[in-house]
Amino acid sequence: MTVQGRIALVTGGSRGIGRAIVESLARHGAKVAFVYNSNAEAATEVVTALAAEGHEAWAIQADVRSKPAADKVVADVIEKWGKIEILVNNAGIIRDGLLATMGAQQWQDVIDTNLTSVYNFCQAATRQMMSQRYGRIINMSSVAADVSNPGQANYAASKGGVEGFTRCVATELARRGVTANAVAPGFIETDMTVAVVNAAGDEIKKKIPVRRLGRPDDISNAVLFFAADESSYVTGQILKVDGGLTLGGL
Repeated sequence: MTVQGRIALVTGGSRGIGRAIVESLARHGAKVAFVYNSNAEAATEVVTALAAEGHEAWAIQADVRSKPAADKVVADVIEKWGKIEILVNNAGIIRDGLLATMGAQQWQDVIDTNLTSVYNFCQAATRQMMSQRYGRIINMSSVAADVSNPGQANYAASKGGVEGFTRCVATELARRGVTANAVAPGFIETDMTVAVVNAAGDEIKKKIPVRRLGRPDDISNAVLFFAADESSYVTGQILKVDGGLTLGGL
């Protein structure tokens, strides 16, 4: 997949799936800026490791929930590297709880981080992508948008919103050479899912036709496809990377 020489921006890029995406894009020839929230040590580790391999990455601390912060990040990347060609909205959190006891802040934190941040960065980058008549937007959804899990009303709502948003954006931007797609991971081994996996890892695997949990690289490979020149005729799609979890089989 061709991303050689492209300029990419990834949110939530210091660990887990985000780190795998940053590393994949950089190792395939893109310059990658990535946003992290609070873990400066992890962000520095990503930059240092990629620099040792001869790749260019830039870590930017920002609150993805803030529109002014998103505007500044996009402006800074364009000032430094001249443009943004690939935008990956990966930042996300979970704050699980049953609806009857879910606090308003639990709801708002998830919606703001998982959904509003996608608007923030897409809106900030869209005009520049349209003017250059090239862009790849990849948003991170989840199978939770389709599969009901008790205690995840906020998370499911945020990811369902991401999918609807992605389709609308794809329609709006298609004529300007900008694609918008989403990747919907299933159960992936990351820091965010470790508690669930530790509690019910074997039971989860039994529900997945390929009989294993996903790895961050499984997701970064899908993102790489959507980011590449070769995917120019694919837009408005939601790609489930879940080992067959949502097929509804045995």
